Amino acid sequence: MKAYVFPGQGAQFSGMGKDLYDNSQIARDLFSRSTDILGFDIQKIMFEGSDEELKQTKVTQPAIFLHSTILAACLGEAFQPDMVAGHSLGELSALVANKTLSFEDGLLLVSKRALAMQKACELEPSTMAAILGLEDQMVEKVCSEIPGIVVPANYNCPGQLVISGSVSSVELACEKLKEEGARRALVLPVGGAFHSPLMEPAREELAAAIENTMFNKPTCPVYQNVNALAVSNPDDIKKNLVLQLTGAVRWTQIMENMIKGGATHVIEVGPGRVLQGLFKKVDRELETESASI
Repeated sequence: MKAYVFPGQGAQFSGMGKDLYDNSQIARDLFSRSTDILGFDIQKIMFEGSDEELKQTKVTQPAIFLHSTILAACLGEAFQPDMVAGHSLGELSALVANKTLSFEDGLLLVSKRALAMQKACELEPSTMAAILGLEDQMVEKVCSEIPGIVVPANYNCPGQLVISGSVSSVELACEKLKEEGARRALVLPVGGAFHSPLMEPAREELAAAIENTMFNKPTCPVYQNVNALAVSNPDDIKKNLVLQLTGAVRWTQIMENMIKGGATHVIEVGPGRVLQGLFKKVDRELETESASI
């Protein structure tokens, strides 16, 4: 069974999507529509922009979404998923690819999500940190004992978990986690505390937009971030997508559940190869590749 997976923020690079544009009329049409929808020339930033320009949340999220969804569209009939999943932002790419959302509605939601998250980041100094070499349960325990807001945010793979919260609480948690034996506890260069309670203002804003968007029955199940389960009911998908902004990305559990669900071949659709590497840490025998046209 084929599992198609879609990357999240951090996979961007200058020149992303240009090969699609140069080789496909479908890509050229979708890039043209994206500029009309967003109101700025994202194609130019993706093809020619600096790393700094691409790091802006309002650019990064639509850029990765566009690279992923346009690539999926260019695959045509070769795109035959039995299941899909996306890491954080990538969940919206997955929902367009499996026909739950239209391309236009997906891009509008991504843009609103990015702007709402940026605003939430500006309300309070906050950050994230990567914790390597500890059991998830130990990270959860230490976070629960730290004053202020710090929570597990991204369960990326066994032994790799990202925490998120206020700057002081994250820094204190890093100290405690090192004392508990973490191989590394590294504060990340991010704009704020994604997938934490500090994203509540963004969650409220996005909830209204999601409620007013048409969600169709998907062509295949999506394994969603907040519960790591295969979901096909559009109302449940909407609810879980709202919860995702303040909830943890349970990617480790998604990978395990996709494999239990029969996945034998994982195809990463979008920039980078990060998700393939994470799957290999769960099952070395799994067949993985990057989608290409």
